[in-house]
Amino acid sequence: MAPTLQAQAKPRLSFWQIWNMSFGFLGIQFGFALQNANVSRIFETLGGTEIALYWLAAPVTGLLVQPVIGYLSDRTWSPRFGRRKPFFLVGAILASISLVIMPNSHALWMAVGMLWILDSSINISMEPFRALVGDLLPSDQRTAGFATQTFFIGVGAVVASSLPWIFNNWIGLPNTAPAGEIPPSVKWAFYSGGVVFFLAVLWTVLKTNEYPPEDLDEFKRENSETTFWQGVAETFSGIFKMPKTMFQLAFVQFFTWFALFAMWIFTTPAVTSHVYGTSDTTSKLYNEGADWVGICFAVYNGISALFAFVLPVIAKKTNRRMTHLICLVIGGLGLISMYFVSDPNLLLVSMVGVGIAWASILTMPYAILAGSLPAKRMGYYMGVFNFFIVIPQIVAGTMLDFINKNFFEGQSIYVLVLGGCSMIFAGLLTLRVQDVDEHLA
Repeated sequence: MAPTLQAQAKPRLSFWQIWNMSFGFLGIQFGFALQNANVSRIFETLGGTEIALYWLAAPVTGLLVQPVIGYLSDRTWSPRFGRRKPFFLVGAILASISLVIMPNSHALWMAVGMLWILDSSINISMEPFRALVGDLLPSDQRTAGFATQTFFIGVGAVVASSLPWIFNNWIGLPNTAPAGEIPPSVKWAFYSGGVVFFLAVLWTVLKTNEYPPEDLDEFKRENSETTFWQGVAETFSGIFKMPKTMFQLAFVQFFTWFALFAMWIFTTPAVTSHVYGTSDTTSKLYNEGADWVGICFAVYNGISALFAFVLPVIAKKTNRRMTHLICLVIGGLGLISMYFVSDPNLLLVSMVGVGIAWASILTMPYAILAGSLPAKRMGYYMGVFNFFIVIPQIVAGTMLDFINKNFFEGQSIYVLVLGGCSMIFAGLLTLRVQDVDEHLA
């Protein structure tokens, strides 16, 4: 059998080909940004007090879903639909439906359950997108490919995080509601996100072509000899067989995502109490603070979108590891600086540092990792790599409420300081990572 393009050196793709294959991340980040900026607000509105515990639904879902989806996408091939694209589309449909239902939750248990379903659906779409870059791009274009995804993540998050504020200030929808009800501005933000999620992913599905497996007969034979449950067992045993680079990156990821999870959970209570001086979820002042958190998240994602295209330049002048170190230290300092802020506008300065770190977090670890992975198991190992995103989130979800109440006396701003220190430590650990094809960064 003649070798396919995948077996040969991968052809360089044009700017617009990379653009199209990454465009779906615009929609995916609409879902994530609405979730990250508003779910704590929804939980508090519905009477929740153990916010970090409720958030455990998201990382537990990722721990279960992403490795399985990566494994299955490696073993999927359709001449018509491709390898990764069926997962993009199914996840987009489910996530869009979830985004419509989530803000209509009438009880706390329903909101927590919807977070579980929403996060599962987003994960079904997201992880195959990471594998797609490794599938289609040669090594010297890989950093640019992940940076383009980061750009769309940033743009999507800027708009999505701002939507409640936009619907309130530009369109006039109320941002307050009676006790136990979600404000109309938040509801319409989620409805809009559902539409954008589906359409953006559909664009990538229609505009991107995938390569067939290297040896189609061997591919079919392996699939026929492996049962689904054998595949599941193999998926979760993969954590013990990871490449050396992946093992080294695991520690970087742990402390990075512990910091991020602390930020996503506690920024709303930290800002509303430390800067706005209220914890009354029915008050106008609290909801102004919660809306401003959305603007802060929009700013860090906007900075990330712009800085994404600076990353390849820095990486060429230094290397991927040093680039990631610098960005994580800047991000950690940004989180710590929020403690010293009393003017809400100055929070935007802190978010600049977070945005620089976020751009690198979404780019550099994956660019480093992809070079160490076998091509035919790209999706599988990208899924296993997700363990080191969700495990720190689970740790954060089980510990941060306890730490906040027993060591910080309920002052959530100190959780953000702790997160900043964790991010700086993650940056220092980057120096231990071996980048297999560093010279191509």
